[in-house]
Amino acid sequence: MALDTREKNRPSDPSAEVPAEVTEFANCASISVDEMAGQAQSAANFLKALAHEGRLMILCHLSSGEKSVTELELLLASRQAAVSQQLARLRLEGMVSSRRDGKAIYYALADENVRRAIDLFYDMFCKPVIDAKTA
Repeated sequence: MALDTREKNRPSDPSAEVPAEVTEFANCASISVDEMAGQAQSAANFLKALAHEGRLMILCHLSSGEKSVTELELLLASRQAAVSQQLARLRLEGMVSSRRDGKAIYYALADENVRRAIDLFYDMFCKPVIDAKTA
């Protein structure tokens, strides 16, 4: 019979002080397991949409403002069909919005969470590279 070590390692006093690094995430305990599972699914879908180099590059370029499909083609050095395919996925996920002006279609970020994620990714992956080159 296997011994459940979780019981053994649990504090005997349920009111025992919780370390600060654990209480940071205490808000996770404020929602039900079902709600948390739903939010986890939303987060996974959000991350899946970002987990493509082409889509990530499009979002990076759109973080500086609205761009036409033609502008994105030039910035990405990519074919129109490839850019449009990735834009369609981003539009489906609600990450970008589009507007038509004559024959041109312009895209912009549609979700503040996308902007926050792109800003975070910039700080994590691009800013250190830029800072190192200027040092």
